[in-house]
Amino acid sequence: MKYVHDEDDGGRLYDPRVRAAMREFTGDDDTLTFEAAAAVRSAQQGVERMRAHGSEGRGLSSGAMDLLLRLSSAAEAGASIGELAQAAGVSPRNATGLVDTLERDGLARRQPDPDDRRAVRAVITGAGRAWIEAFRQPSRMAMKAIFHGFTDDELATLRHLCLRLAANQERLAEHLGGQVSGR
Repeated sequence: MKYVHDEDDGGRLYDPRVRAAMREFTGDDDTLTFEAAAAVRSAQQGVERMRAHGSEGRGLSSGAMDLLLRLSSAAEAGASIGELAQAAGVSPRNATGLVDTLERDGLARRQPDPDDRRAVRAVITGAGRAWIEAFRQPSRMAMKAIFHGFTDDELATLRHLCLRLAANQERLAEHLGGQVSGR
């Protein structure tokens, strides 16, 4: 999809097609929150497309890749499925499936939890570390290209705003009894 942007009176970008659609949806000109949500969604999809492209030919979904990266920074004892699920913001069932994929591909393995005989921990393998090393430079190049022209201050502000959105969503999910948490 080719994005067409105009600038508002403050010199900030907006998508006139999204604005028109949101005006139709809301029935008035107060579309800023809806436009912001659409922009976040578009940006997230663009970043995910680049992540997927970077892992192309390497056989991992972005979810499995995310867990593998988390395992690479885990302690030597690895991480429990629950810990991985919580860190990745997915359900334990989803995390189990992703670990199954990593294990099938030889990138991770399960081992008994030394502190709880009933539990297992996922641990990255040497092949998993090699996969990450091969992915590191293409990933750096992709992120550098996506965020080309952003200052460090803009990147820190973007990170801050996205994390505020995530925190607001979590509070809303708790208020609604977990109905919108995605877990």
